[in-house]
Parts: sequence; structure tokens; C-alpha cells
Amino acid sequence: MSDVFKAIGVVGAGAWGTGLSQVVTMTGKSVILWAREAEVVEAVNTTHSNPLYLPNIELSDKITATSEFAAFAACDLILMVPPAQHMRATLEALKPHLRADQAIILCSKGVERGSDMLMHAVLKDVMPQARAAVMAGPNFAAEVARGLPSAVTVACEDEALGQAIMQAIAGPSFRPYFSPDLIAAEAGGAIKNVLAIACGIAEGRGMGRNAHAALITRGFAELTRLAVALGAQPQSMVGMSGLGDLVLTCSSHQSRNMSVGLALGQGLTLEQALSGKLSVAEGVQSAPAVAHLAKSLGIDLPICEAVAAVLSGKIDVSCAVEGLLNRPLKAEL
Repeated sequence: MSDVFKAIGVVGAGAWGTGLSQVVTMTGKSVILWAREAEVVEAVNTTHSNPLYLPNIELSDKITATSEFAAFAACDLILMVPPAQHMRATLEALKPHLRADQAIILCSKGVERGSDMLMHAVLKDVMPQARAAVMAGPNFAAEVARGLPSAVTVACEDEALGQAIMQAIAGPSFRPYFSPDLIAAEAGGAIKNVLAIACGIAEGRGMGRNAHAALITRGFAELTRLAVALGAQPQSMVGMSGLGDLVLTCSSHQSRNMSVGLALGQGLTLEQALSGKLSVAEGVQSAPAVAHLAKSLGIDLPICEAVAAVLSGKIDVSCAVEGLLNRPLKAEL
């Protein structure tokens, strides 16, 4: 099955898209990488680097960058890695150049604002016949690109397609695991960025490791609650795309979302926290969508709701912390 997908394209040349392109070349395949910025296209093609989004990493000469969607017409498999809030527009622009039944892996994490849709629902809305899969897991792009050991979940309702995708992307240091639970993979990835902002705030406020551990644990409860309400299986949430991704994103300053929370906890405004950052902190955009989705489903996500309120300026960090600590006492499970 390893020869099913010979021509592979990656849409989105941020850190994660560039890192995934590098992973694919480790299997011996060539990759077409779409970038919005002309300087990224030039750098990838001439110096085999992406200093704008993934600096100090030498890229394979098997990666060819382009700003033309037409180049993806011949691809057998496409990895979609634009920011979640730009997924719909990017798919719409790409659609005229693709076959109706194209195999597409969604690698971005978030809930679309305005529709409350996960990314696979956005894909189905734009390209109903596309064969969809989701990739998610506990990975920092720079470590993946350097060939450090990494693992992901490849979620797909069609097991044969999922197995073929895993064969196509698995490399000496990149291990995919199959899951049939597509909703679980997406919900975990969408909410963990919001929770990472909360953990960053706690660290910025100097609240200690006890609070950090409590936030991850109660955050995992919220993550599972939302995923199950959307139709995921509870056991799926202990995998790479659920618990694994949550632990990594909430535990390192490499996490863009945690670093934003850290700045907020130290007293900076959201504008100051985001200043100078080229890469997108998905949790900033996803937080209000996650809170709205939870309300529409009638479920309680107090940590995510507090983060959304802080980001919108409705409450300050002190009020958010006080509100969480003074919630009514309840059973843990």
C-alpha cells in the first residue's frame, strides 16, 4: 500500500506545514509545498530553508515550494495545514484544481468561528466527495523537522484509506497510529490550544506546579466532555491526539499558545502578547468558538470559558482565577 500515494502536496508553509513536508521527504518522496509569502517560496527553493517560520533548520531539496494552487492537480494526497480560521477560504481556492474525491489530511486544529464546525465538517461543506482524514498528536514542528522521534494519530472513518496514509507518511522517526474516531482527533486538537493558554496564564502568575497539574487534569475532563458531546468515544481521548497533545502543548514554552498565556499571566495585554509573532496561536481564535459551541451543546467548560472571557476583555486574569477557584465543590468524575 506504500505506493498508493506517490505525489504528495502540503498546503501551508508555516512551521507545522514545513515540518510535515520534511517528514514526507524522509520516506524518499518529493513534496510540493504551497506558501502564501513569496519570500518563503524563494527561500525554500533556493536555500532549502524557511527562516520566516522554521529558522535554523536545513530542509530537504525534495521540497519544492509554490504559490500556485494549480500545482496540486497531480497530487495523490494533500496535507492541509493553513490556520483553522482560514481553512474554508483555502479549500475554496484549492477546490477548482482538485478531483472531487481527492484524499485530504486535515492537519490544522480549531473550531471555525461563526459556524462552530470542526475542520472535517468544513471540508465536507466545501468538498463533499473528498476522502477525509485527520492528523493530530503531541509534536513541535522543529523537533519533527530535525528527525527527532515523534508520533501522531491518523484518524479516518475509512480504515483502508487511513492505513494507506500511514504507510505513505511513516518514517524512521515518525510513527503514526490509526484511529477510526475522527471527531476525537479533531476535538482534542481544537480544545487543547485553549487549555494551553490557561496553563500559560497560571505559570505567568507564578501559581506553581500543583496548579499546573490541576489545570491539565481538569482540562482533560473538559476536552473529553466536549469530544463525547460531539460524538467521540471516551477511550479515544487517551491517545496521541487527546491526552498526548494536551500534555505537550500545556507543558512547554515552545507552545505558541502557552507562550501567549504566559505573557497574559505576567500582565501583558493580548495585543502585546501577540506582538511580533508570525506563527498563529490557534487557541486565541478558537477560544470563543469553543465556548460558543459548548453553550450550544449545553455542556460546562469552565476553564475554556474563562480563557475566552479573558481574551475578549470581559474579565481580567485575576477575576478568571478567582472565579475558577470559587466554583461550587463537586465530585471529580
